[in-house]
Amino acid sequence: MKPALLIQNARHWRTGERIDVRIAGGTILSVTPAGARGEMAEHTIAADGAMLAPGFVDVHVHLREPGQSAKETVESGTRAAVAGGFTAVATMPNTSPVVDNAAWIEWLHDRTERDGHCRVHPIGAVTIGQKGEQLAEMLAMAKAGAVAFSDDGRPIMSAEMMRRALEYAKPTGRPIVCHEEDLTLRGRGHMNEGPVATRLGIRGIPAAAETIMVHRDCDLAELTGGRVHFAHLSCVGSFNAVREAKGKGLPVTAETCPHYWMLTDEAVGEYDTNARRRSPRSSTAPSTAWRPTTRPTPPTRSDSRSTWRCSGSSGSRPRSRSPSPDS
Repeated sequence: MKPALLIQNARHWRTGERIDVRIAGGTILSVTPAGARGEMAEHTIAADGAMLAPGFVDVHVHLREPGQSAKETVESGTRAAVAGGFTAVATMPNTSPVVDNAAWIEWLHDRTERDGHCRVHPIGAVTIGQKGEQLAEMLAMAKAGAVAFSDDGRPIMSAEMMRRALEYAKPTGRPIVCHEEDLTLRGRGHMNEGPVATRLGIRGIPAAAETIMVHRDCDLAELTGGRVHFAHLSCVGSFNAVREAKGKGLPVTAETCPHYWMLTDEAVGEYDTNARRRSPRSSTAPSTAWRPTTRPTPPTRSDSRSTWRCSGSSGSRPRSRSPSPDS
């Protein structure tokens, strides 16, 4: 069979080996060392040493539809995804209106079929309107295609509500994705609590605002048997809690973001708002937390991509920032 597509001289994403890949009918026919075979194909892509990998999956994005298309759309967000090598994304429900029922899950599927450039997996809200007061119709959303449930952008402050959510979601096999932040400890803080915040005169957020909630929900996962996924963790203590939970065999997973293991609160410097992030960031090297919790399932990396409308002229482009409780 003459291959429909030949990718020449690509670099294998795992081994670094230079390879040729032959594809026909959506199936990989062969992977051979670069230049080993001289056959032709209908279409040829000269990779020139570029890395070739399976499609990436971002488990935490904000496509901002329905209702916030000035910030992002399914079309623009998925176009950006494929440009970066992502072939599937999971989109959060903190939109306006909130994606908290089966109709909105179906709407997202329809919009993706019409405008999407990659697969979009909707995440439904845990509570109606993400208000933390009444559970949303998770069973119906799961049947409509929701892959998980989350009140992302807001923590589920009530332990009772979190327990019931885990019990309700358990039969669906879907996880509860947690934005872990104790609002009573966060208060009006803006950055990691420590010497830098004190020097700058900025109210701080203690790491305990995150770690207390992570410990709580690990305990609730043990109590209920429900699946928990922790979003955008930033503190060493949080990873220690996840590591301990996974050591017990609990259905717990986690993700972090590149800026948490590349930067510390020193990056704020002299009031540099470009380094401002919602989660408390350690004053010590965060890379100490970036170790596999168990083998072979390390924490998931997430870009936690959020787009916000810029002020200024109508030609301004969206810029990237971290999510806030109101986003």
